[in-house]
Amino acid sequence: MTPPMPQEETQVLIAGGAVVGLSAALFLAWHGVPAMLVERKPSTLRHPRARMINPRTVEVYRSLGLERGILAARSLSADLSTKTMIRAKTLADREAQSSPMRTEAPGLTAATPCTWCSIDQNRLEEIVADHAAKLGADVRYSTELVAFEQDGTGVTATLRDADTGEERRVRARYLIAADGIRSSIRGRLGIGVSGPGVLQNIVSLVFKADLSGPLRGRDLGLGYFDRPASGTRMMPLDGSRWVFITPYDPATTSADDLDDEWCTEAVRAAVGVPDLRVDDIEVQIERTGAKVLGYEIAAQLADRYRSGRVFLAGDAAHAMPPTGALGAATGVQDAHNLAWKLAAVLSGTAGPGLLDTYEQERRAVAEHTIDYAMNTMRERISTAEGDGRSVSYPAIILGYRYRSAAVLPGDGDADGPYALEPGLLGVPGTRAPHLPLIRDGARISTLDLFGAGPVLLTDAKGADVWRRAADATGVEVLVIGGGEVSDPEGRWRQAYGVGPAGAVLVRPDGFVAWRASAPPADPVAELRQVLGRILDRA
Repeated sequence: MTPPMPQEETQVLIAGGAVVGLSAALFLAWHGVPAMLVERKPSTLRHPRARMINPRTVEVYRSLGLERGILAARSLSADLSTKTMIRAKTLADREAQSSPMRTEAPGLTAATPCTWCSIDQNRLEEIVADHAAKLGADVRYSTELVAFEQDGTGVTATLRDADTGEERRVRARYLIAADGIRSSIRGRLGIGVSGPGVLQNIVSLVFKADLSGPLRGRDLGLGYFDRPASGTRMMPLDGSRWVFITPYDPATTSADDLDDEWCTEAVRAAVGVPDLRVDDIEVQIERTGAKVLGYEIAAQLADRYRSGRVFLAGDAAHAMPPTGALGAATGVQDAHNLAWKLAAVLSGTAGPGLLDTYEQERRAVAEHTIDYAMNTMRERISTAEGDGRSVSYPAIILGYRYRSAAVLPGDGDADGPYALEPGLLGVPGTRAPHLPLIRDGARISTLDLFGAGPVLLTDAKGADVWRRAADATGVEVLVIGGGEVSDPEGRWRQAYGVGPAGAVLVRPDGFVAWRASAPPADPVAELRQVLGRILDRA
């Protein structure tokens, strides 16, 4: 008689151990939710792949205290504006386009306390995985989710040890599918995708070479080249090492073809030096035996983000070109949005309807971000004039607006465009505006006030009335400019759009949920009703 398959339990099971899945495990653990992550590969990524995270992504990690450690692990100088982005036939040829890296778009510096960070994805994954484990997340590599079924109370998944073949079951309340662009979980759920689909198949590798001749004194940050194929990119890793990315056709080029000789000739073609000495080609060894890291550049959006107790996140939900450091960032923010909602529902402080707002909020963000990334990619690989996007980069990463049942707009607040310039934030559904504050003698940002649970902000004139309402509803209240937190620039009420004694309710993810320009007749009843609607409380 075959012995029964071992079974474990957890609150949330995460399939996929790249940066999005690891971030989901981190955010859930930070909220005190037991989570298990399974990844079929034996470790975190061993190749740089993505090289940059944008300021909004840094903000998200800052809320958990990781900003300093992430900045310390960066691979390039913090001041990327000194570096050049070019487009040319080869590195040795005259460039068709040349411009600064332009990491600071107009309005971005004043809108956020965070900056760009040039950190390799493999290093970021190591940091996130380490902190997730320290907070109690159960991270298991060489473990593959091979089957699952769900019912009214949870998900039962079958896991297989990649080394031994042993299988075991895990029972979880919810499952997060962060298993990539070709998500098997999404396929099993029958969720389709829309959009252009796969745009390119990419080979990425690291090499060492002396490029001082073809560089001609230029401090290259990123180059787009036409050789060996249009869409080839090259960027510095550290010292004399470079990251090289080029498209290839899997229909005509097999994994066995992509050996050191193939890589060397591809690099020489891009550099424009036929006899260039190329050393120390570093590649990721996949389980298939491929010598290089091959992956797909795609643009697609899942038709749904949820099926019962299963949620899609990251590339399983959306894929976009890497231009603008938007792909992984969008996935990390998926995880950030979903984690606090799962935590609230699992703890009983919110009703299950709150989880419906995940798709309502995040799918719209992905749709607009994909469009932006596609336009940016076209501009960078073409010498033609751009199409004049109406939405700025700061607006696309900081100014998007959530419209869902977890947001209660006031009169006129629901009107207007999808994305606002940072100076116009403060409307319900937008990220809470950044302002410099002082707390306990230290300079902080308003963004540092949020994270664990809903926070009610008010001023000294509203302190007494809103404290009574907060005490009655179990919400944390912070008085801006009333001794607890000082507002040295005196801009809090203007930035958040309230009058004297007004209040703003900010969600754990740092988004404005509701605001009152002035105290209502019954603040306790009003705040109780607001929380009931936002959190789907009976």
